Amino acid sequence: MFDALRRFAPVVLLMILPTFVAASAPERITIKGSDTMVILVQRWTELYPNKKGLEFQVTGGGSGTGIAALINGTTDICSSSRPIKPAEVRQLKEKYQYRGMEVRVARDGLAVYVHKNNSVKQLTIEQIRLIFTGQVRNWKDVGGADKPIILYSRENNSGTYEFFKEHVLLKQDFAAEAQHMAGTAALINAVSKDPNAIGFGGAAYAANVRPLGVAKEKGSAYVTPTEASILSGEYPISRFLYFYLNERPKGTEKAFIDWVISPAGQKVVKDVGYYPIKKF
Repeated sequence: MFDALRRFAPVVLLMILPTFVAASAPERITIKGSDTMVILVQRWTELYPNKKGLEFQVTGGGSGTGIAALINGTTDICSSSRPIKPAEVRQLKEKYQYRGMEVRVARDGLAVYVHKNNSVKQLTIEQIRLIFTGQVRNWKDVGGADKPIILYSRENNSGTYEFFKEHVLLKQDFAAEAQHMAGTAALINAVSKDPNAIGFGGAAYAANVRPLGVAKEKGSAYVTPTEASILSGEYPISRFLYFYLNERPKGTEKAFIDWVISPAGQKVVKDVGYYPIKKF
């Protein structure tokens, strides 16, 4: 009896073994960077039609954090609300023998927000600069109530922070009393609860706050951030939003990026509240 069992046991094992073959793991694309772009990137990954065998991992942390991750090789795509810096390009080239690839994926207006009950409805770029550098500290000095101005800013690893500092503050430092918020949503929430507050962020986040009309200079027209004013360049604080890669995309990654900049992907941009890179 023992000999009979021993002879047949291998046959039984051979019949069972194929049932333990593991299924192949899905391909993963990681996208890290701009907090401003997190909602938009998440929506793209949710609506991308070719997700069979593919999963996405989307995180924020700031444009600077995303570019650092791209240089370190810990993300496939960096989402950034500011252009990459020459020093960062040099780091990419040193590590990958490639300067990196930039893809413009959307446009954005950088809105200046106040509480909905604030009587101030418009400011010049110069007035905004004087406020955020601490040279104007009371709303009465810009036509409002006799109340102290409470400043809210993004944190310094944010592309929004860097863009605002370069293009609005002309590279001057923010006032020491400015409160730096971890994300645009947190900044908007703070401004919505403080009648004396002012802050800035992507135009898509204008919930329970009021964006100001902005003029390039005294005597110029005051323009609010709308699709028409941003696409025409009339609104003075506008920018592109970017994807950066440390190599030329191919395969699944290229297919996703091609879809993002296609009419279908750019419709998602409009639905989220940003603006397409061009008219289709």
